Amino acid sequence: MSETKDLSRSDVARQRRAKRVVKELAQTSKRALKPAVTVSARVASPNIPTRRQVVKPRRFNIAMGMPDINLHRPTVPHLHASWRLGSVFIIILIGLALYLSLSMPYFRVSNITMDGNSRITHEEIETVLGVLGQSIFTVHPDEVETRLRMNFPEVLSAQVNVYLPNHVYLTLTEREPVILWQQGDGYTWIDSAGIAFRPRGFVTGLVLVNGLVSPPAGPSSLEDPFAPSPYMQKELVDSILLLAPHVPADSTMVFDSTFGLGWTDSRGWKSFFGTSAEDMPLKVRVYQTLVASLVSRGVSPTLINVMYPDAPFYRVVAVEENELTMDSGQ
Repeated sequence: MSETKDLSRSDVARQRRAKRVVKELAQTSKRALKPAVTVSARVASPNIPTRRQVVKPRRFNIAMGMPDINLHRPTVPHLHASWRLGSVFIIILIGLALYLSLSMPYFRVSNITMDGNSRITHEEIETVLGVLGQSIFTVHPDEVETRLRMNFPEVLSAQVNVYLPNHVYLTLTEREPVILWQQGDGYTWIDSAGIAFRPRGFVTGLVLVNGLVSPPAGPSSLEDPFAPSPYMQKELVDSILLLAPHVPADSTMVFDSTFGLGWTDSRGWKSFFGTSAEDMPLKVRVYQTLVASLVSRGVSPTLINVMYPDAPFYRVVAVEENELTMDSGQ
């Protein structure tokens, strides 16, 4: 019996199918390896730009002998960085830096270095400023200077510098008193600009003035907005300083709202010179000449007023006034 006869019908069908699969694989391989034929135009038009040929990736189908099963080239996913994600990351870093700078003890102010304060104590300034224990990043020099000037009128100027990690440097200039003003049961210091402030300690050489009434206040400074309003006019301060060397040793300068500055002489009369500083030296000379004339004539006045140096007068009794002119010598 032959081999064909020995094979069953099913075996014959398998052999045919296998031959067909082998034949299809061979044909597919030939088509894949066959080079593509490029077609080009014989004459290129000079006016028409040539279009760039875009080569698309070729697709291969491989027959596996099983129906409806194809192999495709795997695709690689593309990762794109988002600007939103970057912004969130930056915000997190900034927030972390702020938290560390505000919470770390390394950046907290532990001491204030001061220079120029001879009468205001270190503790008083620290209590008013209130920056001890704060983060150095929350200390603003302008605010510290404003707080200092508003609480201490005796501070003429102040400069605040802040340095990392936790250093605060304060340089200030204090006002120098020139007048000790007494009024009633109180007293205060006054500087050359007419600013009044609380006395601290003891200062020699101050001019003592007993104010019978409050002096006229001076105008506020337009150049320094933090300077307090003057307690008295600067012209009155200048008059006091000019008149002070001529006050008798056993007398005290007084201020009267009507006659201005003066004193009570130990010989029994009151002397007044007004408040004008411009002609104060002339008033002093007129007063000295008038006193010398009265003493030489044996006249004992109760009042001598040289508020107006061109028309001085003296009073002998309460109801009688005699005018004196320098020309007549009366």
